[in-house]
Amino acid sequence: MKKAIKALTGLVAAGILMVGCTGSTQKESGIEETTPLQLMSASELTTLDTSVMLDFPDAIVQTAAFEGLYALDENDEIIPAVAERMPEISEDGKTYTIYLREDAVWSNDDPVTAHDFEYAWKKMIDPANGLVYSFLIVETIENGLEISNGEKEPDELGVKALDDYTLEVILADAKPYFTSVLAFPTFFPQNEKIVEEFGADYGTTSESVVYNGPFLVENWKQNDLNWDLVKNEKYWDKDNVKSEEIHYEVVKEASTALNLFEDGQLDVATITGEIAKQNQDNENYHSYPTATMNYIRLNQERMGKDTPLKNENLRKALALGIDKETLVNNIIADGSKPLYGAVTEGFVSNPETGKDFREDAGDLMVYDKETALDYWKKAQAELGEEIELELMVTDDGSYKKMGEGIQGALQELFDGLTVNVKALPTETALNFGRESDYDMFLIYWTPDYKDPISTLKMLYTGNDRNYSNETYDQLLDDASQKYAMDPVKRWETLIAAEKEVIEETAGMIIISQNQQSVMHGEQIKGLNYHTFAAPLTLKNVYKAE
Repeated sequence: MKKAIKALTGLVAAGILMVGCTGSTQKESGIEETTPLQLMSASELTTLDTSVMLDFPDAIVQTAAFEGLYALDENDEIIPAVAERMPEISEDGKTYTIYLREDAVWSNDDPVTAHDFEYAWKKMIDPANGLVYSFLIVETIENGLEISNGEKEPDELGVKALDDYTLEVILADAKPYFTSVLAFPTFFPQNEKIVEEFGADYGTTSESVVYNGPFLVENWKQNDLNWDLVKNEKYWDKDNVKSEEIHYEVVKEASTALNLFEDGQLDVATITGEIAKQNQDNENYHSYPTATMNYIRLNQERMGKDTPLKNENLRKALALGIDKETLVNNIIADGSKPLYGAVTEGFVSNPETGKDFREDAGDLMVYDKETALDYWKKAQAELGEEIELELMVTDDGSYKKMGEGIQGALQELFDGLTVNVKALPTETALNFGRESDYDMFLIYWTPDYKDPISTLKMLYTGNDRNYSNETYDQLLDDASQKYAMDPVKRWETLIAAEKEVIEETAGMIIISQNQQSVMHGEQIKGLNYHTFAAPLTLKNVYKAE
Protein backbone atom coordinates (compact mmCIF):
# COMPACT_ATOMS: atom_id res chain seq x y z
CA MET A 1 0.00 0.00 0.00
CA LYS A 2 2.88 2.35 0.70
CA LYS A 3 4.07 1.80 -2.84
CA ALA A 4 0.54 2.33 -4.14
CA ILE A 5 0.33 5.84 -2.73
CA LYS A 6 3.05 6.92 -5.12
CA ALA A 7 0.65 6.33 -7.94
CA LEU A 8 -2.02 8.77 -6.78
CA THR A 9 -2.53 12.40 -7.54
CA GLY A 10 -5.09 15.04 -7.99
CA LEU A 11 -8.58 15.96 -6.96
CA VAL A 12 -11.93 14.35 -6.67
CA ALA A 13 -13.98 14.34 -9.81
CA ALA A 14 -16.77 15.96 -7.87
CA GLY A 15 -14.53 18.84 -7.23
CA ILE A 16 -12.52 17.98 -4.16
CA LEU A 17 -8.89 17.16 -3.78
CA MET A 18 -6.53 16.79 -1.01
CA VAL A 19 -3.56 18.69 -0.13
CA GLY A 20 -0.62 17.96 2.02
CA CYS A 21 1.04 20.17 4.45
CA THR A 22 4.43 20.05 5.93
CA GLY A 23 5.21 18.47 9.20
CA SER A 24 8.71 17.74 10.41
CA THR A 25 10.70 14.85 11.80
CA GLN A 26 14.11 14.64 13.39
CA LYS A 27 16.95 12.72 11.76
CA GLU A 28 19.45 10.90 13.97
CA SER A 29 22.00 13.53 12.99
CA GLY A 30 19.80 16.20 14.55
CA ILE A 31 19.09 17.82 11.19
CA GLU A 32 15.37 18.53 10.70
CA GLU A 33 13.77 17.05 7.62
CA THR A 34 10.32 18.02 6.36
CA THR A 35 7.50 15.63 5.50
CA PRO A 36 5.11 16.86 2.81
CA LEU A 37 1.39 16.96 3.30
CA GLN A 38 -0.14 14.00 1.50
CA LEU A 39 -3.17 14.87 -0.64
CA MET A 40 -5.35 13.00 -3.12
CA SER A 41 -7.53 13.48 -6.16
CA ALA A 42 -10.02 11.31 -7.98
CA SER A 43 -8.78 12.40 -11.41
CA GLU A 44 -5.58 13.46 -13.13
CA LEU A 45 -4.08 16.90 -13.61
CA THR A 46 -4.30 17.53 -17.36
CA THR A 47 -2.45 20.81 -17.91
CA LEU A 48 -0.62 23.75 -16.33
CA ASP A 49 -1.75 26.06 -19.13
CA THR A 50 -4.48 28.16 -17.48
CA SER A 51 -6.05 28.93 -20.85
CA VAL A 52 -6.84 25.25 -21.49
CA MET A 53 -8.00 24.32 -18.00
CA LEU A 54 -10.34 21.32 -18.16
CA ASP A 55 -11.49 20.08 -14.78
CA PHE A 56 -11.36 20.48 -10.99
CA PRO A 57 -7.79 19.14 -10.55
CA ASP A 58 -6.56 21.70 -13.08
CA ALA A 59 -8.40 24.53 -11.30
CA ILE A 60 -7.05 23.59 -7.87
CA VAL A 61 -3.43 23.11 -8.91
CA GLN A 62 -3.42 26.16 -11.17
CA THR A 63 -4.82 28.31 -8.37
CA ALA A 64 -2.01 27.05 -6.15
CA ALA A 65 0.72 27.67 -8.74
CA PHE A 66 -0.54 30.87 -10.35
CA GLU A 67 -2.35 33.94 -9.10
CA GLY A 68 -4.84 36.26 -10.73
CA LEU A 69 -5.92 39.78 -9.96
CA TYR A 70 -8.27 38.60 -7.23
CA ALA A 71 -8.64 35.54 -5.02
CA LEU A 72 -11.13 34.08 -2.51
CA ASP A 73 -10.78 34.18 1.25
CA GLU A 74 -12.04 31.46 3.58
CA ASN A 75 -15.56 32.96 3.42
CA ASP A 76 -15.72 33.08 -0.39
CA GLU A 77 -15.27 36.84 -0.37
CA ILE A 78 -13.22 38.44 -3.16
CA ILE A 79 -9.87 39.85 -2.00
CA PRO A 80 -7.01 41.53 -3.92
CA ALA A 81 -4.20 39.25 -5.08
CA VAL A 82 -1.97 40.55 -7.88
CA ALA A 83 -4.25 43.59 -7.80
CA GLU A 84 -3.28 45.88 -4.94
CA ARG A 85 -6.91 46.86 -4.23
CA MET A 86 -10.46 46.37 -5.47
CA PRO A 87 -11.21 47.76 -8.94
CA GLU A 88 -12.41 51.26 -9.71
CA ILE A 89 -15.70 50.86 -11.59
CA SER A 90 -17.28 53.54 -13.78
CA GLU A 91 -20.77 54.85 -13.03
CA ASP A 92 -22.28 52.84 -15.88
CA GLY A 93 -20.68 49.64 -14.53
CA LYS A 94 -18.77 48.93 -17.75
CA THR A 95 -15.21 50.21 -17.24
CA TYR A 96 -12.90 48.64 -14.64
CA THR A 97 -9.55 50.20 -13.77
CA ILE A 98 -7.33 47.81 -11.84
CA TYR A 99 -4.02 48.73 -10.22
CA LEU A 100 -1.46 45.94 -9.80
CA ARG A 101 0.99 45.49 -6.94
CA GLU A 102 4.60 46.08 -7.98
CA ASP A 103 6.16 43.32 -5.88
CA ALA A 104 4.63 40.36 -7.75
CA VAL A 105 7.19 38.43 -9.85
CA TRP A 106 7.35 35.27 -11.91
CA SER A 107 9.57 32.42 -10.76
CA ASN A 108 12.13 33.46 -13.43
CA ASP A 109 12.29 36.94 -11.79
CA ASP A 110 10.29 38.72 -14.52
CA PRO A 111 7.80 41.21 -13.02
CA VAL A 112 4.10 40.32 -13.26
CA THR A 113 2.58 43.19 -15.23
CA ALA A 114 -0.70 44.31 -16.71
CA HIS A 115 0.67 43.20 -20.11
CA ASP A 116 0.68 39.58 -18.85
CA PHE A 117 -3.07 39.76 -18.23
CA GLU A 118 -3.79 41.48 -21.55
CA TYR A 119 -1.75 38.83 -23.38
CA ALA A 120 -3.45 35.89 -21.61
CA TRP A 121 -6.97 37.16 -22.22
CA LYS A 122 -6.36 37.91 -25.89
CA LYS A 123 -4.84 34.45 -26.29
CA MET A 124 -7.96 33.00 -24.67
CA ILE A 125 -10.41 34.77 -27.00
CA ASP A 126 -8.50 34.11 -30.23
CA PRO A 127 -10.80 31.75 -32.21
CA ALA A 128 -7.72 30.18 -33.80
CA ASN A 129 -6.96 28.61 -30.42
CA GLY A 130 -10.45 27.14 -29.91
CA LEU A 131 -10.25 27.34 -26.11
CA VAL A 132 -13.13 25.96 -24.03
CA TYR A 133 -13.38 28.72 -21.45
CA SER A 134 -13.30 31.54 -23.99
CA PHE A 135 -17.06 31.75 -23.40
CA LEU A 136 -16.34 33.61 -20.14
CA ILE A 137 -14.74 36.40 -22.15
CA VAL A 138 -17.43 36.24 -24.84
CA GLU A 139 -20.08 36.77 -22.16
CA THR A 140 -18.37 39.68 -20.43
CA ILE A 141 -15.72 41.77 -22.19
CA GLU A 142 -16.31 44.26 -24.99
CA ASN A 143 -15.86 42.77 -28.50
CA GLY A 144 -15.45 39.26 -27.08
CA LEU A 145 -18.45 37.93 -29.03
CA GLU A 146 -17.41 39.60 -32.26
CA ILE A 147 -13.85 38.28 -31.97
CA SER A 148 -15.14 34.78 -31.24
CA ASN A 149 -17.29 34.98 -34.39
CA GLY A 150 -14.33 36.10 -36.49
CA GLU A 151 -15.79 39.58 -37.04
CA LYS A 152 -13.03 41.42 -35.16
CA GLU A 153 -9.39 40.77 -34.29
CA PRO A 154 -8.20 39.62 -30.83
CA ASP A 155 -6.34 42.91 -30.38
CA GLU A 156 -9.73 44.65 -30.34
CA LEU A 157 -10.75 42.95 -27.07
CA GLY A 158 -11.74 45.45 -24.39
CA VAL A 159 -8.66 44.97 -22.24
CA LYS A 160 -5.59 47.21 -22.26
CA ALA A 161 -2.46 47.65 -20.19
CA LEU A 162 -2.37 51.43 -19.67
CA ASP A 163 1.10 50.97 -18.18
CA ASP A 164 2.98 48.13 -16.48
CA TYR A 165 0.79 48.23 -13.40
CA THR A 166 -2.58 49.57 -14.60
CA LEU A 167 -5.11 47.41 -16.45
CA GLU A 168 -8.27 48.78 -18.03
CA VAL A 169 -11.15 46.42 -18.81
CA ILE A 170 -14.24 47.50 -20.74
CA LEU A 171 -17.29 45.24 -20.55
CA ALA A 172 -19.91 44.74 -23.23
CA ASP A 173 -22.60 45.36 -20.60
CA ALA A 174 -22.53 46.05 -16.88
CA LYS A 175 -21.82 42.79 -15.03
CA PRO A 176 -22.31 43.16 -11.27
CA TYR A 177 -20.48 39.87 -10.71
CA PHE A 178 -17.45 40.59 -12.91
CA THR A 179 -14.89 40.98 -10.13
CA SER A 180 -15.69 37.42 -8.98
CA VAL A 181 -15.02 36.18 -12.53
CA LEU A 182 -11.44 37.36 -12.18
CA ALA A 183 -10.74 34.75 -9.49
CA PHE A 184 -11.21 31.99 -12.11
CA PRO A 185 -7.98 30.53 -13.58
CA THR A 186 -8.97 31.48 -17.14
CA PHE A 187 -8.26 35.10 -16.17
CA PHE A 188 -4.83 34.45 -14.67
CA PRO A 189 -1.78 36.06 -16.33
CA GLN A 190 0.67 34.35 -18.67
CA ASN A 191 4.27 35.27 -19.40
CA GLU A 192 4.31 35.77 -23.17
CA LYS A 193 8.06 35.15 -23.47
CA ILE A 194 7.76 31.73 -21.81
CA VAL A 195 4.61 30.74 -23.71
CA GLU A 196 6.33 31.46 -27.01
CA GLU A 197 9.54 29.74 -25.92
CA PHE A 198 7.80 26.43 -25.23
CA GLY A 199 5.15 26.68 -27.94
CA ALA A 200 2.92 23.61 -28.09
CA ASP A 201 4.72 22.13 -25.07
CA TYR A 202 3.75 25.02 -22.80
CA GLY A 203 2.02 23.69 -19.68
CA THR A 204 2.58 20.00 -20.50
CA THR A 205 5.25 19.54 -17.81
CA SER A 206 6.11 21.28 -14.57
CA GLU A 207 9.26 22.65 -16.25
CA SER A 208 7.49 24.22 -19.23
CA VAL A 209 5.91 27.15 -17.36
CA VAL A 210 6.89 29.89 -14.91
CA TYR A 211 4.87 30.49 -11.76
CA ASN A 212 3.61 33.52 -9.88
CA GLY A 213 1.50 31.82 -7.17
CA PRO A 214 2.09 30.42 -3.69
CA PHE A 215 3.60 27.15 -4.96
CA LEU A 216 5.80 25.73 -7.70
CA VAL A 217 4.75 22.46 -9.34
CA GLU A 218 7.50 19.84 -9.51
CA ASN A 219 7.89 16.28 -10.84
CA TRP A 220 4.91 16.34 -13.21
CA LYS A 221 4.26 15.71 -16.87
CA GLN A 222 0.97 14.93 -18.61
CA ASN A 223 -0.50 11.53 -17.71
CA ASP A 224 1.45 11.35 -14.44
CA LEU A 225 -0.51 10.18 -11.41
CA ASN A 226 1.44 12.17 -8.84
CA TRP A 227 3.21 15.51 -8.44
CA ASP A 228 4.52 17.91 -5.83
CA LEU A 229 3.77 21.49 -4.84
CA VAL A 230 6.71 23.31 -3.27
CA LYS A 231 6.52 26.73 -1.62
CA ASN A 232 7.43 29.52 -4.04
CA GLU A 233 10.07 31.62 -2.29
CA LYS A 234 9.62 34.40 -4.86
CA TYR A 235 5.89 34.77 -4.22
CA TRP A 236 5.06 38.25 -2.89
CA ASP A 237 3.05 36.88 0.05
CA LYS A 238 5.27 33.89 0.84
CA ASP A 239 5.23 34.64 4.56
CA ASN A 240 1.56 33.64 4.67
CA VAL A 241 2.01 30.34 2.78
CA LYS A 242 1.73 27.72 5.49
CA SER A 243 3.14 24.55 3.87
CA GLU A 244 6.64 23.96 2.52
CA GLU A 245 5.60 21.00 0.38
CA ILE A 246 2.44 19.16 -0.68
CA HIS A 247 2.46 15.77 -2.38
CA TYR A 248 -0.46 14.75 -4.59
CA GLU A 249 -1.58 11.27 -5.56
CA VAL A 250 -4.53 10.28 -7.75
CA VAL A 251 -6.95 8.01 -5.87
CA LYS A 252 -10.16 7.10 -7.68
CA GLU A 253 -11.89 4.82 -5.18
CA ALA A 254 -13.24 6.00 -1.83
CA SER A 255 -12.36 2.68 -0.19
CA THR A 256 -8.73 3.04 -1.28
CA ALA A 257 -8.65 6.62 -0.04
CA LEU A 258 -9.96 5.56 3.36
CA ASN A 259 -7.42 2.74 3.63
CA LEU A 260 -4.57 5.09 2.78
CA PHE A 261 -5.80 7.62 5.32
CA GLU A 262 -6.07 5.02 8.06
CA ASP A 263 -2.59 3.74 7.15
CA GLY A 264 -1.16 7.26 7.54
CA GLN A 265 -0.40 7.65 3.83
CA LEU A 266 -2.97 10.39 3.20
CA ASP A 267 -3.46 13.42 5.42
CA VAL A 268 -6.81 14.19 3.79
CA ALA A 269 -9.02 11.63 2.07
CA THR A 270 -12.11 12.41 0.01
CA ILE A 271 -14.80 9.79 0.51
CA THR A 272 -18.14 9.26 -1.19
CA GLY A 273 -21.16 6.96 -1.26
CA GLU A 274 -21.45 4.14 1.24
CA ILE A 275 -17.94 4.81 2.60
CA ALA A 276 -18.98 8.35 3.52
CA LYS A 277 -22.25 7.14 5.03
CA GLN A 278 -20.45 4.57 7.19
CA ASN A 279 -17.98 7.12 8.55
CA GLN A 280 -20.25 10.04 9.42
CA ASP A 281 -19.80 9.33 13.15
CA ASN A 282 -16.02 9.02 12.85
CA GLU A 283 -14.15 11.75 14.76
CA ASN A 284 -12.07 12.43 11.63
CA TYR A 285 -15.11 12.88 9.35
CA HIS A 286 -15.74 16.41 8.09
CA SER A 287 -18.37 17.71 5.68
CA TYR A 288 -17.94 20.98 3.79
CA PRO A 289 -20.74 22.70 1.81
CA THR A 290 -20.26 23.20 -1.92
CA ALA A 291 -22.18 24.79 -4.79
CA THR A 292 -21.53 21.75 -6.96
CA MET A 293 -24.65 20.17 -8.40
CA ASN A 294 -25.04 16.77 -10.01
CA TYR A 295 -27.35 16.83 -13.01
CA ILE A 296 -28.18 15.07 -16.25
CA ARG A 297 -27.49 16.81 -19.54
CA LEU A 298 -30.18 15.99 -22.08
CA ASN A 299 -28.76 16.18 -25.59
CA GLN A 300 -31.33 16.84 -28.31
CA GLU A 301 -29.10 16.36 -31.35
CA ARG A 302 -26.29 13.80 -31.48
CA MET A 303 -23.76 14.07 -34.27
CA GLY A 304 -26.23 15.86 -36.52
CA LYS A 305 -29.20 13.60 -35.80
CA ASP A 306 -32.12 14.29 -33.46
CA THR A 307 -32.22 12.19 -30.31
CA PRO A 308 -35.47 11.11 -28.58
CA LEU A 309 -34.74 13.87 -26.04
CA LYS A 310 -35.81 16.44 -28.60
CA ASN A 311 -39.28 15.44 -27.37
CA GLU A 312 -40.37 17.67 -24.49
CA ASN A 313 -42.83 15.12 -23.12
CA LEU A 314 -40.02 12.58 -22.80
CA ARG A 315 -37.77 15.08 -21.02
CA LYS A 316 -40.54 15.95 -18.55
CA ALA A 317 -41.34 12.29 -17.93
CA LEU A 318 -37.70 11.54 -17.08
CA ALA A 319 -37.31 14.63 -14.89
CA LEU A 320 -40.46 13.92 -12.87
CA GLY A 321 -39.78 10.19 -12.73
CA ILE A 322 -36.62 10.33 -10.61
CA ASP A 323 -37.23 10.05 -6.86
CA LYS A 324 -34.33 12.25 -5.72
CA GLU A 325 -34.97 11.67 -2.02
CA THR A 326 -34.54 7.90 -2.41
CA LEU A 327 -31.65 8.19 -4.86
CA VAL A 328 -29.66 10.72 -2.86
CA ASN A 329 -30.37 9.52 0.67
CA ASN A 330 -30.39 5.76 0.13
CA ILE A 331 -28.15 5.15 -2.90
CA ILE A 332 -25.63 7.99 -2.99
CA ALA A 333 -25.80 8.36 0.81
CA ASP A 334 -22.71 10.57 1.17
CA GLY A 335 -24.24 13.61 2.82
CA SER A 336 -25.34 15.19 -0.48
CA LYS A 337 -28.79 16.74 -0.60
CA PRO A 338 -31.59 16.43 -3.18
CA LEU A 339 -31.72 19.60 -5.27
CA TYR A 340 -34.81 21.08 -6.90
CA GLY A 341 -33.38 23.78 -9.12
CA ALA A 342 -30.27 24.67 -11.09
CA VAL A 343 -29.00 27.24 -8.60
CA THR A 344 -27.70 25.56 -5.46
CA GLU A 345 -28.73 26.35 -1.92
CA GLY A 346 -26.52 28.76 0.03
CA PHE A 347 -24.81 30.16 -3.05
CA VAL A 348 -26.37 33.59 -3.65
CA SER A 349 -28.98 35.66 -1.83
CA ASN A 350 -31.64 38.22 -2.69
CA PRO A 351 -29.96 41.66 -2.96
CA GLU A 352 -32.88 43.30 -1.13
CA THR A 353 -34.07 40.76 1.46
CA GLY A 354 -31.06 38.48 1.87
CA LYS A 355 -33.20 35.37 1.27
CA ASP A 356 -31.48 32.46 -0.47
CA PHE A 357 -32.16 31.97 -4.18
CA ARG A 358 -33.58 28.49 -3.57
CA GLU A 359 -35.98 29.82 -0.98
CA ASP A 360 -37.23 32.56 -3.33
CA ALA A 361 -37.40 30.29 -6.38
CA GLY A 362 -38.96 27.28 -4.63
CA ASP A 363 -38.77 23.59 -5.52
CA LEU A 364 -38.96 22.70 -9.22
CA MET A 365 -39.74 19.29 -10.77
CA VAL A 366 -40.42 17.35 -7.58
CA TYR A 367 -40.90 13.59 -8.05
CA ASP A 368 -44.45 12.90 -9.27
CA LYS A 369 -45.01 9.34 -10.47
CA GLU A 370 -48.47 9.81 -11.95
CA THR A 371 -47.65 12.97 -13.86
CA ALA A 372 -44.41 11.37 -15.07
CA LEU A 373 -46.37 8.39 -16.45
CA ASP A 374 -48.79 10.74 -18.22
CA TYR A 375 -45.89 12.46 -19.98
CA TRP A 376 -44.38 9.04 -20.77
CA LYS A 377 -47.55 7.92 -22.54
CA LYS A 378 -47.57 11.12 -24.57
CA ALA A 379 -43.90 10.58 -25.49
CA GLN A 380 -44.60 6.99 -26.57
CA ALA A 381 -47.47 8.18 -28.76
CA GLU A 382 -45.06 10.53 -30.52
CA LEU A 383 -41.87 8.42 -30.52
CA GLY A 384 -43.00 4.80 -30.42
CA GLU A 385 -43.54 2.23 -27.68
CA GLU A 386 -39.86 1.31 -27.31
CA ILE A 387 -37.39 4.10 -26.47
CA GLU A 388 -33.68 3.49 -25.93
CA LEU A 389 -31.29 6.00 -24.38
CA GLU A 390 -27.63 5.97 -23.42
CA LEU A 391 -26.60 7.43 -20.06
CA MET A 392 -22.93 8.44 -20.00
CA VAL A 393 -21.21 8.70 -16.60
CA THR A 394 -17.65 9.15 -15.43
CA ASP A 395 -15.84 6.11 -14.06
CA ASP A 396 -15.63 7.66 -10.59
CA GLY A 397 -17.25 5.11 -8.29
CA SER A 398 -19.97 7.39 -6.93
CA TYR A 399 -21.12 8.59 -10.36
CA LYS A 400 -21.24 5.09 -11.78
CA LYS A 401 -23.32 3.99 -8.79
CA MET A 402 -25.61 6.99 -9.17
CA GLY A 403 -26.03 6.28 -12.88
CA GLU A 404 -26.96 2.67 -12.23
CA GLY A 405 -29.50 3.82 -9.62
CA ILE A 406 -31.09 6.18 -12.14
CA GLN A 407 -31.06 3.47 -14.80
CA GLY A 408 -32.89 1.01 -12.55
CA ALA A 409 -35.47 3.50 -11.33
CA LEU A 410 -36.38 4.79 -14.80
CA GLN A 411 -36.57 1.34 -16.40
CA GLU A 412 -38.77 0.11 -13.56
CA LEU A 413 -41.15 3.06 -13.85
CA PHE A 414 -41.42 3.38 -17.63
CA ASP A 415 -42.46 0.26 -19.51
CA GLY A 416 -40.68 0.23 -22.88
CA LEU A 417 -37.68 2.33 -21.80
CA THR A 418 -34.12 0.99 -22.05
CA VAL A 419 -31.29 2.98 -20.45
CA ASN A 420 -27.73 1.84 -21.21
CA VAL A 421 -25.09 3.13 -18.77
CA LYS A 422 -21.73 3.96 -20.35
CA ALA A 423 -18.88 4.65 -17.87
CA LEU A 424 -15.81 6.52 -19.18
CA PRO A 425 -12.76 8.28 -17.72
CA THR A 426 -13.63 11.84 -16.77
CA GLU A 427 -11.57 13.57 -19.46
CA THR A 428 -12.92 11.24 -22.16
CA ALA A 429 -16.51 11.79 -21.02
CA LEU A 430 -16.07 15.57 -20.97
CA ASN A 431 -14.67 15.45 -24.51
CA PHE A 432 -17.69 13.46 -25.70
CA GLY A 433 -19.85 16.03 -23.95
CA ARG A 434 -18.26 18.95 -25.80
CA GLU A 435 -18.72 17.09 -29.08
CA SER A 436 -22.43 16.42 -28.29
CA ASP A 437 -21.76 12.70 -28.75
CA TYR A 438 -24.14 11.31 -26.11
CA ASP A 439 -27.84 11.08 -25.24
CA MET A 440 -27.77 11.72 -21.48
CA PHE A 441 -24.72 12.65 -19.43
CA LEU A 442 -24.67 12.48 -15.63
CA ILE A 443 -22.08 15.00 -14.58
CA TYR A 444 -21.34 17.75 -12.05
CA TRP A 445 -21.25 21.52 -12.32
CA THR A 446 -19.64 24.15 -10.12
CA PRO A 447 -20.27 27.84 -10.90
CA ASP A 448 -17.35 29.73 -12.39
CA TYR A 449 -18.31 32.94 -10.60
CA LYS A 450 -20.73 34.08 -7.90
CA ASP A 451 -23.95 34.67 -9.78
CA PRO A 452 -26.95 32.51 -10.87
CA ILE A 453 -26.24 33.29 -14.50
CA SER A 454 -22.98 31.32 -14.29
CA THR A 455 -25.13 28.18 -14.18
CA LEU A 456 -28.19 29.33 -16.12
CA LYS A 457 -26.12 30.50 -19.11
CA MET A 458 -25.19 26.88 -19.91
CA LEU A 459 -28.49 26.39 -21.77
CA TYR A 460 -28.53 29.67 -23.69
CA THR A 461 -28.95 28.98 -27.41
CA GLY A 462 -25.75 27.66 -28.98
CA ASN A 463 -24.96 25.19 -26.22
CA ASP A 464 -23.56 21.66 -26.64
CA ARG A 465 -26.88 20.01 -25.65
CA ASN A 466 -28.69 21.60 -28.60
CA TYR A 467 -31.37 23.13 -26.38
CA SER A 468 -32.87 26.36 -27.72
CA ASN A 469 -35.66 28.44 -26.22
CA GLU A 470 -36.39 32.03 -27.30
CA THR A 471 -38.27 32.82 -24.08
CA TYR A 472 -35.37 31.61 -21.97
CA ASP A 473 -32.80 33.48 -24.06
CA GLN A 474 -34.79 36.71 -23.71
CA LEU A 475 -35.01 36.36 -19.93
CA LEU A 476 -31.23 35.89 -19.69
CA ASP A 477 -30.66 38.81 -22.06
CA ASP A 478 -32.91 41.00 -19.93
CA ALA A 479 -31.05 39.99 -16.77
CA SER A 480 -27.71 40.71 -18.43
CA GLN A 481 -28.60 43.95 -20.19
CA LYS A 482 -31.97 45.55 -19.45
CA TYR A 483 -31.78 45.01 -15.68
CA ALA A 484 -28.01 44.92 -15.21
CA MET A 485 -28.14 47.95 -12.89
CA ASP A 486 -31.46 47.03 -11.23
CA PRO A 487 -30.56 44.23 -8.76
CA VAL A 488 -34.12 43.46 -7.64
CA LYS A 489 -35.64 43.22 -11.12
CA ARG A 490 -32.59 41.25 -12.29
CA TRP A 491 -33.13 38.77 -9.42
CA GLU A 492 -36.79 38.26 -10.36
CA THR A 493 -35.83 37.71 -14.01
CA LEU A 494 -33.25 35.06 -13.13
CA ILE A 495 -35.83 33.19 -11.03
CA ALA A 496 -38.22 33.26 -14.01
CA ALA A 497 -35.46 31.99 -16.30
CA GLU A 498 -34.71 29.04 -14.03
CA LYS A 499 -38.39 28.09 -13.93
CA GLU A 500 -38.60 28.27 -17.72
CA VAL A 501 -35.63 25.98 -18.33
CA ILE A 502 -36.16 23.46 -15.52
CA GLU A 503 -39.93 23.23 -15.05
CA GLU A 504 -41.58 24.54 -18.20
CA THR A 505 -39.31 22.77 -20.71
CA ALA A 506 -37.16 20.29 -18.72
CA GLY A 507 -33.96 21.39 -20.43
CA MET A 508 -31.90 19.39 -17.93
CA ILE A 509 -32.52 17.19 -14.90
CA ILE A 510 -31.17 18.37 -11.57
CA ILE A 511 -30.28 15.60 -9.11
CA SER A 512 -28.37 16.73 -6.03
CA GLN A 513 -26.10 19.24 -4.33
CA ASN A 514 -22.77 17.87 -3.19
CA GLN A 515 -21.32 18.03 0.26
CA GLN A 516 -17.58 17.57 0.42
CA SER A 517 -17.01 14.57 2.66
CA VAL A 518 -13.43 14.22 3.80
CA MET A 519 -11.38 12.45 6.44
CA HIS A 520 -8.66 14.38 8.20
CA GLY A 521 -7.29 14.76 11.68
CA GLU A 522 -7.69 17.87 13.81
CA GLN A 523 -4.08 18.83 13.08
CA ILE A 524 -5.01 19.68 9.47
CA LYS A 525 -5.81 23.38 9.29
CA GLY A 526 -6.66 25.86 6.54
CA LEU A 527 -8.53 23.64 4.07
CA ASN A 528 -10.47 26.35 2.28
CA TYR A 529 -13.30 24.94 0.14
CA HIS A 530 -15.21 27.29 -2.15
CA THR A 531 -18.53 27.46 -3.95
CA PHE A 532 -17.12 28.90 -7.19
CA ALA A 533 -13.82 29.30 -9.08
CA ALA A 534 -11.40 26.62 -7.78
CA PRO A 535 -13.25 24.34 -5.32
CA LEU A 536 -10.25 24.27 -2.99
CA THR A 537 -7.36 26.63 -2.34
CA LEU A 538 -4.14 25.49 -0.71
CA LYS A 539 -2.33 28.66 0.29
CA ASN A 540 -3.45 28.41 3.92
CA VAL A 541 -3.37 24.64 4.47
CA TYR A 542 -0.93 23.16 6.97
CA LYS A 543 -0.46 20.43 9.54
CA ALA A 544 -0.24 21.73 13.07
CA GLU A 545 2.42 20.26 15.33
